[in-house]
Amino acid sequence: MKNIFTKNKKLDFRTAFQYPFNRAKRMWNILWVFVPIFGWLALLGYRIRIVREFSKGKYKELPVMNFNKDMKLGFIMLLKAIPFIAVCITIFTVPYFVQDWIGIFVECFLSIFILPILVVHFFNKGTVESFFELRVLNAVFNNFGEYLVAILKNFALSFVYILMIIILVGIPAGVFTKTIFLADFYRRKV
Repeated sequence: MKNIFTKNKKLDFRTAFQYPFNRAKRMWNILWVFVPIFGWLALLGYRIRIVREFSKGKYKELPVMNFNKDMKLGFIMLLKAIPFIAVCITIFTVPYFVQDWIGIFVECFLSIFILPILVVHFFNKGTVESFFELRVLNAVFNNFGEYLVAILKNFALSFVYILMIIILVGIPAGVFTKTIFLADFYRRKV
C-alpha cells in the first residue's frame, strides 16, 4: 500500500472519516470480539497493525486481517505491555492516597498528554523499552497546539461514529480509527 502522505502533510478529517468505509467489508472483523480471548487478541494485533499503517501515512483502506498472525502479535504485545501496565497502575493509584482531586488531575493529565503518544510509540516500535522512551513526549510538548488539535479531532471523529452506532457501522469504524489523528501526529513529529 502506497504512502499517500508526505512527511509533513496533515491528515484531514474527511480522509479519516472515509478510511474504514473504503473497504467496508473489512469492518466485519469487529465480530471477532465475540470470540473470548483469541478473538480479542486477534483484534488487538489487528489494531496495532492499523496504527502502524497510520503512522506510515497509509490511509487508503483497512488492511486484510490475518487471524493467526494478528492473534500472535496481540498476545506478544500484551505480554510486552505488562511492565508498563504495572507502572501505570501505581502512578494512577498513589495520588489518590494523597487527595482525590490530585488523583483525578494526575489521571486526566496522563490519559490525555502522556499515555496516547506512548501507546502509539509502543505500537510502532513493539519493544518493552519503547513504552519507557519518554523522549517522545518532547514531540507533544514542543508541538502542544498541534497535539491538542489531534486529540480534539480524535474526539470529534469518535463522536461522529457514536452517532452512527444507530446504523451499526459506527462501532467498527470507531474502533478501527480510534487513534488515527494521534498516529498522524506521531508520523509527522516523532
